[in-house]
Amino acid sequence: MLKAFSKLILRTFGWKEFDEIPHNIRKAVVIIAPHTSTWDFVIGRFAYWALGFKPKFLIKSEMFVFPMKGLLNWVGGIPVNRNKSGNMVENVANLFSKHNSLFITITPEGTRQFNPNWKKGFYYIALKAQVPIVIGLLDYKKKIAGFSDVFYPTGDFEKDFKNIEDYYRGRTGKHPENFNLK
Repeated sequence: MLKAFSKLILRTFGWKEFDEIPHNIRKAVVIIAPHTSTWDFVIGRFAYWALGFKPKFLIKSEMFVFPMKGLLNWVGGIPVNRNKSGNMVENVANLFSKHNSLFITITPEGTRQFNPNWKKGFYYIALKAQVPIVIGLLDYKKKIAGFSDVFYPTGDFEKDFKNIEDYYRGRTGKHPENFNLK
């Protein structure tokens, strides 16, 4: 029911979801870009439901207060305390060993505002957990949301990141001025 309802909502607003990743992948870090608006979460969530995925996502722990806490837990939120020092990469990578199937969504820009440097944690989480990176995207110009490819990190961040960036060239966020590629 949720799948059909989500497809209806997306179609009503002119969006189309797509999924080009092999369905034998059971674990992955999913990166989503461009991330320039709060609407990215809403559209992305409906796209996930329409495609039948049940991802988890990292979100600042400050959001886990009543009444949002119950909703965030229901939609797959994992609270992140950004003020506490700790090994986030290690902690998130360890989650993969505790699940048969796990997709953790991360927005590498780390903010909806312009960010000249993407965060690298998503890459090192995938490397440490030995899982692929699924390339997810939202393109407001084409009104498409989904997964375009699977990328296996090699350990050479600079080289791999150039390849990852290529997936996002020509994509348009809701607020294009906030989207950055090197």
